[in-house]
Amino acid sequence: MYLGDSSNSPPSTPSRSLLRLSPPSSSFLTPSPSTGKLLRESWNGSDTPYSFDGSRLSSLNEKYSLAPDPRQWGADLSTDLVEADDEIHNPDYHFDESKRYDLSFSRRGLANLGCLSLLITGFVLLFIGYPVISYFRKLALTQSVFNLGGTNATGQIPLMGNFGLIDQETPQDAYFRESRRDGSRMQLVFSDEFNTDGRSFYPGDDPYWEAADLHYWATNNLEWYDPAAVTTENGSLVITFSQMETHNLSYQGVSAMLPGINNVVGMWPAVWTMGNLGRAGYGASLEGMWPYTYDACDVGTAPDQVLNGQPYAATIDGDPSYNDALSVLPGQRLSRCTCPDDTTHPGPKHDDGTFVGRAAPEIDVFEAQVTGKPLRGQVSQSSQFAPFNRAWIWQNTSDNMIVPNPEISHLNSFMGSATQQATSVVTDTSQKCYELNDGCYSVYGFEYKPGYDDAYITWISESVTSWTLNAPGVGPDPSVDISARSIPQEPMYIIVNLGMSRNFGEIDFHHLTFPNHLRIDYIRVYQLAHAINIGCNPRDFPTEDYINA
Repeated sequence: MYLGDSSNSPPSTPSRSLLRLSPPSSSFLTPSPSTGKLLRESWNGSDTPYSFDGSRLSSLNEKYSLAPDPRQWGADLSTDLVEADDEIHNPDYHFDESKRYDLSFSRRGLANLGCLSLLITGFVLLFIGYPVISYFRKLALTQSVFNLGGTNATGQIPLMGNFGLIDQETPQDAYFRESRRDGSRMQLVFSDEFNTDGRSFYPGDDPYWEAADLHYWATNNLEWYDPAAVTTENGSLVITFSQMETHNLSYQGVSAMLPGINNVVGMWPAVWTMGNLGRAGYGASLEGMWPYTYDACDVGTAPDQVLNGQPYAATIDGDPSYNDALSVLPGQRLSRCTCPDDTTHPGPKHDDGTFVGRAAPEIDVFEAQVTGKPLRGQVSQSSQFAPFNRAWIWQNTSDNMIVPNPEISHLNSFMGSATQQATSVVTDTSQKCYELNDGCYSVYGFEYKPGYDDAYITWISESVTSWTLNAPGVGPDPSVDISARSIPQEPMYIIVNLGMSRNFGEIDFHHLTFPNHLRIDYIRVYQLAHAINIGCNPRDFPTEDYINA
């Protein structure tokens, strides 16, 4: 649609007019003949210079064209015109108090507002509230007083005793013990009686224990550790060793009534502890960590325990499998020699700014064996150390190695190898407490005080003291330029396993019976009543950040 002189308009096209106006009656303005321009004076009092000559319009334009001046359309465009809805479109309008609208809600308005509020609340809870609540609920349920225990994979929460980690079925008379060293009062801080049958130890199924699923290649074991071989039965933890083809191996077992019989060699049952910074069975986590327990910056932290070929004593009288080298360890990974700005060391630091030497030491409750003439059941009770004394001969004097009953206990002939030094005593155990004998249980354990000077480890077999290692026994050794090693100060965890390896001794396959079982009646942990310190991440020896990294 076009507006203007019909002579200058393009041909009209068929269309329908939305508005048809009659020719205006007012006069129109035309250009001044003298100047050819529109002059204000020529408006003759009008408010606009536009003119409209109806006689020059074609009948079609007259019917379907709009005048250029909107006022000619019949609408009142005066700014003084007041219409009923003006106040709606005027943001500066101020309500007259006397004419204020009634803002009360109707039922329908309230219903709409309530529905909208519910929708908004629902979306907020679904996309923000639910994830946050779920996270903190899971965090709360999977942690307990000492950052231990919690829930298992099925959401079950273990019953906790008076001290947080004590099995409800532990007898009251077992809540306290006296130290075998000086009679100090010791308090039960953890116990598991294994009285609930059918427990599962697959990862995540139990709040305290986890059965491994791996081959323990480090000691050339012949079996595959499988969680299916571990359960509880008749009030005991039962670990089954079976002869079967699995993972290209011929036997299956996992981490006490000892298995088999007391005069057939071959099985390797053990209960032992290791520092939290290393994970048993995972070689990379133990490289440069096991079995160090050392807090000095000297050649003892160096690879092979030598620096520029010195000391000479560390290159002779050693392991014949390694050209008589004393050690082939890679060096202490987290030593006191670590640079002060190193971010991988878990800490803490000494007052002089150097890091505390950290590692993954080992103390064994027992490793059971069948040896001697005639063959009889024994337990080796030991602790492993690094760096090593010359020829692994520690200071096993009568002051440092105390054996109450030499008739049944003697120094282990195995002193060490290029990968470990062992302080070990072998003790005859009850010949009745084997699976195929009377099936009774024997009590084993150790009591220890970490550190130097008056530190010690005392082992228990058949409920009596079998032997004690005093800290000076692993003191400094100038012949190989090493400082004193400490009785392990690291926080440690408990491992129970039943395996088979020629590294540990001969195997009498002809007389061994399968399946056989290691049974544990209970496990209990005590600490001095005035010095309770439980958890995976103690302040003096933090481990959590290092493990998570």
